[in-house]
Amino acid sequence: MSICAQSLRLDREYAQIWDCLGTQMRQNPLPIVVSGMPPVIEKAFLDAFISDFATTYKRGALVLVKDDKTAIRMTAHLQGSGLRAYRFSERELNIYNITASHENEHERLLVLARVQSGDFDAVVTTPAAALRFTMPREVLDRNRFRYGIGDVIEPAELAAALAAMGYVRVETVDNVGQYSQRGGIIDMFPPEEGDGEKQPYRIEFFDNEIDRICVFDRMTQRVIENRDDLELLPVREVLCDARALAVVRKTVKDCLAKCETVDAREELEKELAAIDGGQPLNFTDKYVAQIYPQKECLFDYFDLRTAVLLCGTNAIRDRLEATARYDGELIANLLEHGVIRGGHAAFSAEPARAEHFFAANVAVHLNTFAVGLAGERIGGMFAFRCRQLASSFKKYELMKEDLTGFIKNKYRILLACRADAEVKSLLEALGNDGIQAVSLGEGADIEDLIPGVVYLSVEPLECGYELSAARFAALTLSGGEEEKPSLVRRKSKKKMKSGQKILSYADLEVGDYVVHTAYGIGKYLGIQNLTVGGVSRDYINIQYAGTDKLFLPVDNLDMVSKYIGAHSDDGLLKLSKMGGGDWQKAKSRAKAAVKDMAKELIALYAERMRKSGYAFPADDKMQHDFEAAFEYDETDSQLSAIEDIKRDMMRPVPMDRLLCGDVGFGKTEVALRGAFKAIEAGKQVALLVPTTILALQHYHTALSRMRNFPVKVEMLSRFRTAKQQKEILRSLKRGETDMIIGTHRIISSDVEFKDLGLLIVDEEQRFGVAQKEKLKQMAKDIDVLTLSATPIPRTLNMAMGGIRDMSVLDEPPEDRLPVQTYVLEHDNIIIGEAIRRELARGGQVFYLYNRVESIEYVAARIARENPSANVAVAHGKMEREEIEEIWQALIDGEIDILVCTTIIETGVDVPNANTLIIEDADRMGLSQLHQLRGRVGRSGRRAYAYFTYRQGKVVSEIAEKRLAAIREYAEFGAGFRIALRDLEIRGAGNLLGAEQHGHLDAVGYDMYIRLLNEAVLEEKGEKLPERKECKIDIPLDAYIPDSYIYSSAGRMEMYKRIALIETEADMEDVADEMIDRYGEFGKPVKNLMQISLVRHMAERAGMSLVKVENGEIRIFADKFDLATWAAVSFAFKNEVRIITAAKAYVSYRPKKTEDPLRALTRIFAKYLEEQQADAENTEQK
Repeated sequence: MSICAQSLRLDREYAQIWDCLGTQMRQNPLPIVVSGMPPVIEKAFLDAFISDFATTYKRGALVLVKDDKTAIRMTAHLQGSGLRAYRFSERELNIYNITASHENEHERLLVLARVQSGDFDAVVTTPAAALRFTMPREVLDRNRFRYGIGDVIEPAELAAALAAMGYVRVETVDNVGQYSQRGGIIDMFPPEEGDGEKQPYRIEFFDNEIDRICVFDRMTQRVIENRDDLELLPVREVLCDARALAVVRKTVKDCLAKCETVDAREELEKELAAIDGGQPLNFTDKYVAQIYPQKECLFDYFDLRTAVLLCGTNAIRDRLEATARYDGELIANLLEHGVIRGGHAAFSAEPARAEHFFAANVAVHLNTFAVGLAGERIGGMFAFRCRQLASSFKKYELMKEDLTGFIKNKYRILLACRADAEVKSLLEALGNDGIQAVSLGEGADIEDLIPGVVYLSVEPLECGYELSAARFAALTLSGGEEEKPSLVRRKSKKKMKSGQKILSYADLEVGDYVVHTAYGIGKYLGIQNLTVGGVSRDYINIQYAGTDKLFLPVDNLDMVSKYIGAHSDDGLLKLSKMGGGDWQKAKSRAKAAVKDMAKELIALYAERMRKSGYAFPADDKMQHDFEAAFEYDETDSQLSAIEDIKRDMMRPVPMDRLLCGDVGFGKTEVALRGAFKAIEAGKQVALLVPTTILALQHYHTALSRMRNFPVKVEMLSRFRTAKQQKEILRSLKRGETDMIIGTHRIISSDVEFKDLGLLIVDEEQRFGVAQKEKLKQMAKDIDVLTLSATPIPRTLNMAMGGIRDMSVLDEPPEDRLPVQTYVLEHDNIIIGEAIRRELARGGQVFYLYNRVESIEYVAARIARENPSANVAVAHGKMEREEIEEIWQALIDGEIDILVCTTIIETGVDVPNANTLIIEDADRMGLSQLHQLRGRVGRSGRRAYAYFTYRQGKVVSEIAEKRLAAIREYAEFGAGFRIALRDLEIRGAGNLLGAEQHGHLDAVGYDMYIRLLNEAVLEEKGEKLPERKECKIDIPLDAYIPDSYIYSSAGRMEMYKRIALIETEADMEDVADEMIDRYGEFGKPVKNLMQISLVRHMAERAGMSLVKVENGEIRIFADKFDLATWAAVSFAFKNEVRIITAAKAYVSYRPKKTEDPLRALTRIFAKYLEEQQADAENTEQK
């Protein structure tokens, strides 16, 4: 427990409150009223009270706060104090038949399970969340299971239970709420608590007995660790069993019978069709009162008397009434539109239910000022004598005055710091001023604090305070701002493994484009099993131009990759002609282009290495203080990028580093660390941005971060008057301005620096050719850091290693609420309601309509429907100044609804815009939707995204596929990797430039990277690994039976993995994976793996054909290395022989019990060993 929380126990009021609580717990309880509770004391009180309550009464308390934002902060604070505190979040109702995301349902169900088990210290919630109807206790109990090793249950029974709990069956499980079954193996992804990336579970059966329970990696599908047991919870709050389904169907039929409007009839008919068609029901919230006639809410889960802490009595009661009003308005709206009948409409308990719950338990009202409970008897009224100290934020002298007074009066004194660096610097400063100060270790007790001595500790404290009765004072230099939830240190999210492929072959579907290294671009038609000469093999069927088809043996699948490029999902890609010259020409052009690029980049890199630049000194105390003042935990990739930049800056050659990362991944903070380092060394910094509005945003960020340090930051853009610009230019020339932020105005000829040390360029690709040339001149001998908001593929980063310095931010921030996403046919009722709700909470709306010619008409319609809202329009054909004025008005809150095109993709941060509506989402790619969705949800508020498509529209096959992907993306977060992949390819295009991007599109991403890797190695003078294709002709069944892996996508993925087997270790690894995922396999699968291994070994040995004929192994090559084969023959006692026939070959006749594939593996292993030894001997000579 924190020292601040312990300090309250020294106050007599706390002891009296505790005595009063004991009395109320033993009798008919009466409320307790506590005042003198400013927020800083309220947190300390809750820490102490909840800890003591859990210890004394062996049960958890309920904490009610006014809104979700406060609940997030309070939960984070209590968890940071070591308490088992959980937030029961507000849940959005889905009352229409539209696809929605379910993250907060999972969170709520986890909390309900905790409360049901009594396994918690505190639940923090809001009135709206607590009153919302939820799954009744008895239903949760019935749908909650724990399984252990040795338990007996039929696999089919478990699969049926998962379906009943709301899990959706899929082929490959990679998101919460999914399950799959492959015979006696069931994968499932239940909701789980905790930081970091969640992982799914696998249960393996022996007949009907659970033989193994394990956690597996959602990316690789490989087992991570074994477990003894597993708890399964539902993944939907509203479960619809057969009884409930019949009730809902009758209710819908009743509504239809009385329905009077066309829109309502359409809506109800869709619902009826979904019920009768056995489709997922997305509208069950509308009928929650019929599905769960018990009408239970969170309060019903507390069966033992408990303490209910109300943080702000009047605010809580206002919110209780507001929840009832909101539900009333929603129901009235639904009744008006005719989609529900009065007797069926109820979504939350009445406020009286909350008051009844307060009365049945011990309600503790916490308020800053004394608040009476009108007409109610109370058990006790108490007041803390607490004085909140005036903020001394970064004002050491003011704080020292306070300390001197407290020391004189023999107070126990705590000085709360944000980081260890601040503790060290303050200890030194206080010591120099003759004040006795000591660093306080973790787990210290308040009794250890000697009165009159200042104790320093790292803990979050938003402002100082004095408890006069306890003779205790807490001060801070780090507060003075509203506390951020992430002050409680969070764990870094797991990153994708470095070996993760950019694309899983499980994503490959019939109709997708593929690239064969020799034959070019074709269309994948599926897997086909062919029996030739009594031997069964699987082949990949690829359609080329005209009637040409290629049947490729699956063990050659490493010759094929999925096409990733500009036309991968629009049907416009031209197929290659087998035997034609077009593919070879395209490949040759791309090869020549990447060779030129590699040559140029290597030359530039070498030239830069020859130049002398300024070597910045190592970090000092002020740099540490600047970094310690950052209020969030850096992600691992941020820390890595910061190290890269500092290391470059400290070298005596000019830095030229590219920093890539998605919007909101923290590039600005990384850049500012470098900027501060340069300023500290007496150098000037220029930050160049493409738009004035972005300059303004960066200016405010830099001012905020550097305001407590002796740094002068200025901005140069059209927002400055001529007089101001003149003064800024003079200041720059004299060296009085340390950092200048601005548009291309910075690179004008009249701008002179006294000593420029670092140039930071944001979104370089958005500058013109002339501007880029000026940049090159300006950056000739100084350090340059370029920022890009589009991520790039890891494989491209690796390919360009050593010729372009790049740092990649690949971890998103974790302190934001997920965006509630919906996919639906465009419906004016739903969209109108979404807009009204956002405006009602004082927020702003992005309405994306991507047709410039009719955008004004759409804006006029929206303005008519929302007469009190200020509606504006933004699109790419407007003048730049006009767009920037609109962005500024949006940031200033003057615009309520912005009707816009995809121009907002490259806009600025608008934290107050938290609803996004997109028309014709089916026309956009998943990556574009993913990036657009990132425009909302940039604050502590819940954000909403509505992806809509036209009603009754007959969509193309490609658009239908895209729409299905969007639905899955919205519901499960599935497709995130695909979205990111597509986004990365766009990033690759931005980085490489238009010409190279054209070649990338012509041959596909994978082929382009292969060519780039070869070009880089060649230009560096390194030897290219030779690869000669070898054909394997062995009469053995070699395929994956569909009875072993049911799905063709799953088989395709494993075929790809098998085709990449190059070593015995690879083969063992793939075999382990297949057993993990699908169980034991038969001889055809084993043969397939060994054939792949033999093929790769034969290719490394330079062989062209391996065949087995009449029991004899024959190995062919264009040219034999006789010395090496002689050594192999000697090792095999001359049983391996070279036969000099018309076409020479190596012969080996296996013994009757010997497996020919194992024999080949031994032969080639010995050959490669001899070859390696010979190469080493030659090198030594």
